[in-house]
Amino acid sequence: MTKIALLGAGGKMGVRLSTNLKAAGADFSPVEVTDEGRKRLRDATGLDCIEQGQALSRADVVVLAVPDRAIGSVAHQIVGGLESGTSVVMLDAAAPHAGDLPERDDIAYFVTHPCHPPIFNDEEGENRLDFFGGVKAKQHIVCALMQGSEEDYAKCEVVAKQIYAPVMRSHRVTVEQMAILEPALSETVGATLALALREATDEAVRRGVPEQAAHDFMLGHLNIELAIAFGIFPEGRFSDGALKAIEKAKPLIFRDGWRERVFDPEAVMASVKDICEPDGA
Repeated sequence: MTKIALLGAGGKMGVRLSTNLKAAGADFSPVEVTDEGRKRLRDATGLDCIEQGQALSRADVVVLAVPDRAIGSVAHQIVGGLESGTSVVMLDAAAPHAGDLPERDDIAYFVTHPCHPPIFNDEEGENRLDFFGGVKAKQHIVCALMQGSEEDYAKCEVVAKQIYAPVMRSHRVTVEQMAILEPALSETVGATLALALREATDEAVRRGVPEQAAHDFMLGHLNIELAIAFGIFPEGRFSDGALKAIEKAKPLIFRDGWRERVFDPEAVMASVKDICEPDGA
């Protein structure tokens, strides 16, 4: 059985991963440096943390469940002491793509990230309220092998499916492609437009539309509009009136060339480097 060291096990994400690894019956050693985090882990899972050096000395796979801005620092602290053939798993592409990892040819670097439960799913009851995923609702994941062998990829993908369970599809991408997915696609574009949709809804309320009516109207229309746009509802079509409104709205809302600017490799690199900057930098 693969032996796993989980660093940051008492953090918000670390507790999620610890819970899933415990449920999967994995052989893992939770590591947490703060008293608050150790208490949080114990209260949530009943698990006690293990001293970091002991956990790393026995690990086949080291999972770094620490903030993006700390990945480079933590990696430089631990990688030199790892056994040859160890795999280091990161949960985001920012630090790897930014070049924050120490060079060492005899270990593997693997990156994985959840897609989160899709909008269009078959979840029922309380499962539908697991918006983040990794608790009850099924989700897809993306995985990238930055360096290492196919055997390393297979071993780490199993761990990825355990920490993000329940998992449907596991997509293999490159680290660069994962950085395009996040931050460029999901945050720079997706999160920004999500907040813009909320701001537009608030503006409708400010202009006199009852708040609940505005929310119901927007969220209901988004359901069918996204289904049409992404081909989930292939027989669906935007009305002639909607197409005319879209044509007139695009130049009003979006600047020409926005996609090229957002997804330009230099822009993506600048974004991940900004994410990895320490607080106050």
